[in-house]
Amino acid sequence: MLILECPCCGIMADETELSPGYEAHLKRFGPGASPEEFEAYMFARKNPKGVHFERWRHSYGCGKWFLAARCTATLEVFGTYPAQVSEPPPDIIAKIKARRPDWQPDGKGMK
Repeated sequence: MLILECPCCGIMADETELSPGYEAHLKRFGPGASPEEFEAYMFARKNPKGVHFERWRHSYGCGKWFLAARCTATLEVFGTYPAQVSEPPPDIIAKIKARRPDWQPDGKGMK
């Protein structure tokens, strides 16, 4: 079972208390965007095997959104951080690199 710590309220919550928000650190497109940009934002998501940055909501707790870095293959959690952060914090990147020395962030913070 996936267990994440909500950085907003400090509670360790299992996945039954959380709602997924899918990929984190996406460039949002809305009014004024081309149809191609909006389509890519709405439907083109990465689903990597390995390190992934995701959005989560503590639905049955404080109700706030936060971000998590985890491995989709092993469910290993590297850390969580507030949703207002535009890129993964250095301490989480260091944890990922310590466990996976060959990992390299790409333009979205994952590879």
